[in-house]
Amino acid sequence: MGRYRKFDEDFKNGAVQLVLETGKPIAQVARELGINDGTLGNWIAKARRERDGGEEPLSETERAELARLRREVTELRMQREVLKRSVALWVDEAMGR
Repeated sequence: MGRYRKFDEDFKNGAVQLVLETGKPIAQVARELGINDGTLGNWIAKARRERDGGEEPLSETERAELARLRREVTELRMQREVLKRSVALWVDEAMGR
């Protein structure tokens, strides 16, 4: 089985800064430091999320999809409520209440 190496925060931050400040490709910096390029890519993505305050802004397509999904959720909730009431009425009738 593979063994995982632990890297301290100073090393991670230094590696991220090498990529961000020098503009070198992630793969090249990772190779120079003897680490996996996927690992360095994850560190960079995390640093960018933290720097940018979390998530990237939504694109117009994503905004449109979000609006559509919110409308759909509202409609489905209303349908569920109608079905719950219908079932309750049906049960009442079946029980002779």
